[in-house]
This record gives sequence, C-alpha cells and structure tokens, in this order.
Amino acid sequence: MNIKRISLISLFIALSVVGASIKIPAVVSSVALDMVPALIAGALIGSLPGAFVALFGHLVSALIGGMPLGPFHFLIAVEMALLAWLFTEIYRKGKGILASILFVIGNTFLSPLPFLFIMGTGFYIGMIPSLLIGSLLNTILALLLSSRLANVFLHKETVK
Repeated sequence: MNIKRISLISLFIALSVVGASIKIPAVVSSVALDMVPALIAGALIGSLPGAFVALFGHLVSALIGGMPLGPFHFLIAVEMALLAWLFTEIYRKGKGILASILFVIGNTFLSPLPFLFIMGTGFYIGMIPSLLIGSLLNTILALLLSSRLANVFLHKETVK
C-alpha cells in the first residue's frame, strides 16, 4: 500500500468523523452523514477502503450519539461496511443508479431487520423514516460529489 492511498483513506476517515457529527433526527442518534465519505472512498479508491471507512464512520457516529444501542452498533458497523462494499462493486461497473437503489433499500429496510426481532416491530417501523432520509441524503451527496472529486483525487500528471 502506497503513501497516497494511506493518505486518502485517512482523509476519508476524517471526513467520516465530520459527517458523523451531522445527525439526522431519529429515534436512535447514530443516523448521520458518515456514509458520504465511505461511499466516495469506495467509488474513488476501492471497495475495501470504502468498507473500512464505513465501519469506522458508523462507530464514531454511534460514539458521538452516546452509543444508544450499545454493542449492537458493532453489528450495524459491519452491515454498513458490507453495504458500502456492495455499493462500490456495483458503482464501479458503471451502474451508479442501481448501486444507489440497492444501498438505500439495504440501509433502510435490511440493516435494521435484526432489531425487528430484538426490539420489536415498533422500533423497526420507527427507524424506517429517518433511515430512509439518511440513506437518500448520504447516497445523493456521494453520487454528486464522487464524479466531481474523481478528477481532484485521482489526478494523474501527464509527462511532457
């Protein structure tokens, strides 16, 4: 792994911490804009770095929000990493809209599914509106920014 790649991953982790501070009003205080940098990192430097940024970003978001679900946030962090990985794999094949739709559906309806059995139907249904808004905001911002940032972050100097 080269220095540029490590620096970019570190930059996206730092941006994820900033995004984790921008909360979406929700039943649980860990819904935030921490996935924007993870999705952009995935689009620009690969699925594994994007997944790593997503995992770390969610844990920081949960920490900032007071870890309301306790150790369950580690499960959610793994889910976020898997969703970021899936998004990146599909996005990098030129199917950004499909990747976005799958990410929104996965983050809104599938990732809170374990809590349907743990905390009940009320909690699950109560989380859906804020997760939908958060997923849409994260995805739209990532789509808008990743294409514009590709030229900045992946700029290759031409030799004359």
